[in-house]
Amino acid sequence: MSSLINLICLLIAFVGNLSISQLCQPNRIITAVNGQLPGPTIRAREGDTVVVHLVNESPYSMTIHWHGIFQRGSQWADGPAMVTQCPFQPGGNYTYSFNVTGQEGTLWWHAHFSFLRATVYGALIILPRGGAKAYPFAKPDKEEQMALLTGIPAGPADAYTINGKPGDFYHCSAMRNLCEPIRKNETYLLRIINAALNTPLFFKVANHSFTVVAADACYTTPYKTDVVVVGPGQTVDALMVADAAVGRYYMAASPYDSGIPSGPPFSKTNATAVLEYAGGPNTTLPPALPQLPQFNDTDTADRTWPTVPLAVDTRMFVTVGMGVADCQPEQTLCNRSRTMFASSMNNESFVPPRSTSMLEAHYSNATAGVYTRDFPDQPPVVFDYTADASNNATMQYTTKSTKVRTLRYNETVEMVLQNTRLIAKESHPMHLHGFNFFVLAQGFGNYNQTTTAPQFNLVNPQERNTVLVPAGGWAVIRFIADNPGMWYMHCHFEAHLDLGLGMVFEVQDGPTPDTSLPPPPKDLPQC
Repeated sequence: MSSLINLICLLIAFVGNLSISQLCQPNRIITAVNGQLPGPTIRAREGDTVVVHLVNESPYSMTIHWHGIFQRGSQWADGPAMVTQCPFQPGGNYTYSFNVTGQEGTLWWHAHFSFLRATVYGALIILPRGGAKAYPFAKPDKEEQMALLTGIPAGPADAYTINGKPGDFYHCSAMRNLCEPIRKNETYLLRIINAALNTPLFFKVANHSFTVVAADACYTTPYKTDVVVVGPGQTVDALMVADAAVGRYYMAASPYDSGIPSGPPFSKTNATAVLEYAGGPNTTLPPALPQLPQFNDTDTADRTWPTVPLAVDTRMFVTVGMGVADCQPEQTLCNRSRTMFASSMNNESFVPPRSTSMLEAHYSNATAGVYTRDFPDQPPVVFDYTADASNNATMQYTTKSTKVRTLRYNETVEMVLQNTRLIAKESHPMHLHGFNFFVLAQGFGNYNQTTTAPQFNLVNPQERNTVLVPAGGWAVIRFIADNPGMWYMHCHFEAHLDLGLGMVFEVQDGPTPDTSLPPPPKDLPQC
């Protein structure tokens, strides 16, 4: 819903059951917002206040995360269940209110409880104060948004979709146009969102190329490409000139997988939508299909893309990956060895608290029994992280815990995220709530500080809130902890998050009221 500069952007959202018919299955019941898939787009201008009154008419408990919003001064509205707030129950309602000062571009919102974000999600677009004419690139003639999505939470997807539709390479899926016909030689701004549960995606348009101008609502040094790669949680803004011959063309999304035989299963299918030029001839011929990358095209998936803080206060080396842990008391299905799949960061598999949210415990200084302040800066054992020989029962074992890393206000943190070979080689889209970070370097194998640090990009690195850590590789990020509160960092593969691939930064108050955590709203949901 559009707003005026410095005014309130208001949306009333009803979460409930929706019956859809797709993939030859009529009357499938999903959970959706306002009867839409994707849910409603929220449009605001930089500096606006966004107010969303959410009414939960679904049979499930619910929270909403405003992915990429800093939430400065509105930390209680961030949304992740049991980190920021208790979920609100069926029949309940809650009003989220936050300001979007200092941010522009494409973000999104989604459920942050269980696997509900499979269908509870939508775009959140923040325009410059001066509108499209204030973009730091050529003003496009028109804007389109695309949400790319995978299906079921664990195992292969039923289908990939573009704006909620699979396209006509699946059974019982009729051909459809993405939008109104485009016009020859006009420039279009495509807002691409990967709302997938578990799958990085390639995105292409037949016979067209792009100029990428932003990622995760951060303007980038523009670069040209014929394929856009987006991990779950990431967004990309790209300009596309309609400079092909007048006709019809497929835009398509296909999965990326590292190709490691031990990786999880995935569907080798493509979602499509039709891009049609105005004034084209009437024809029954199929649209042109782009040449998509191979599913294991790692070179394409890991193409590298403000003022970077140069003095670092805290350096962390954090392993991310899969493993096994002891079965928990509530675990009903367990193997004979009494262990279960788990995922971890620095061998700590995150367990959210049950009775009090972490932000409430932090604010009231009542952390006993909720979390501890001993998340490690280094893994407990140094080993060959990416070698097959390391994939043994001893190295796979991890422990369940609720640990945070406490940071002083304004502390500069550099974090090496090292992927591991344990159980499987997979890329992990690591998302940090409350901040953007600079991606200084990425690579494969074991991270080597001596050879890599001199090559850090400290001039114009990519700024993001979600980084895709390569399968069998690493990424180095740097950020300033200038936002007090409790901020989740986790893998945006929903199955991995559920298995514990996350941790929380506890950022202390600054010296002034404006740099301190405000009190909770009076209607904050209680557990």
